Amino acid sequence: MRFSTSKNELQEALQKLSKATPLRSTLPVLSCVLINSTNDGTTLTSTDLELTISVKLSVSIENEGSAAVPLKQLYDITNEFPDGTRITISIDNKNKIEINTLSGTYDLMGKQKEEFPTTPKVDKTKKIKISGKVLKNVINSTIFAVSKDDLKPSLTGVLFRFNSTGLTAVATDGHRLVKIVDSTYKTDLFNGDIVVPRKFLSYLSNHLNDDEVVLSVGDTHMTATIDQDTIISRTISEVFPDYESVIPADNKNILTVDKKMLLGAIKRVSIFSNKSTHQIAFSISKDHFFVTTEDPESSSRAKEEIIATYEGEDLTIGYNGEYLKDVINHTTGEDITIKLNTPISATLFVSSKKAENKVMLLMPVRINS
Repeated sequence: MRFSTSKNELQEALQKLSKATPLRSTLPVLSCVLINSTNDGTTLTSTDLELTISVKLSVSIENEGSAAVPLKQLYDITNEFPDGTRITISIDNKNKIEINTLSGTYDLMGKQKEEFPTTPKVDKTKKIKISGKVLKNVINSTIFAVSKDDLKPSLTGVLFRFNSTGLTAVATDGHRLVKIVDSTYKTDLFNGDIVVPRKFLSYLSNHLNDDEVVLSVGDTHMTATIDQDTIISRTISEVFPDYESVIPADNKNILTVDKKMLLGAIKRVSIFSNKSTHQIAFSISKDHFFVTTEDPESSSRAKEEIIATYEGEDLTIGYNGEYLKDVINHTTGEDITIKLNTPISATLFVSSKKAENKVMLLMPVRINS
């Protein structure tokens, strides 16, 4: 195999492919990129067995062939070449790789292409066409609440529910829950639920633009096509929990407050909270709204009063300050409406933008006496 390409195009392709290359693996070939060069085109593929990325590369080809090339070394040397450098890559039958530029020659060893995992086949009859802008907004609105606990696999992804009323996306880690509904999106091509892993969504979010994206849904995998790039991921087979049953409908204590003012107070007060529990409290009445914390271990405390509008019973309720900041950060608009019930009931956070159909829920924590 022998072909030449530009430094900038190869660098961009390898940067994308590095997102599916594991840092450590029991399979050494996973640290490689599979290069498949034919007269029909040249494709570079990397995988960590959960996420597979294939990128088309523009090349001038002399000889066809395939080989697995160590990605890190190829990426590192490509980065060091000046912009505009023309790179020629040659690989012989013994997988000896030679990289040539006008100023130097660099040799390394590759691996047999047969060692590289087979790319999963995805049934492409179930297709979803969606605006990249819409999908990116849904991902960025939900991914923060995805669980990092691998012992709860159904919570390590975002539930996407496609039906005739639109698109519903839900994520939860058991402490926070976010649900967003986009009723403007319609599809007759696919109806059903998919639980999509965090890593796949994170990659998409970083590479989506406003153009249409095509998603193909199979029994165990799904594929996204962005321009000439193909991203394949396992889907999560475990059933997503019944989220509707945990969203309260009877939170009648309503607090309305300026988002920026509240977030600033929480950040300042959190500095003095316990470093393990991050516990802070809201003390709310019709006359006053205080954000407080107290940490007996370090003999520190903090208290701020915020101007707000409140309708309901006097209430003191505790939260994990880190989760609270996350939830408030993901609301939109200048004001935020917080719906409360009791100190042990879930709290709802609703955006002041009425056009946005998004609800966030946060479970309280028991306040240390």
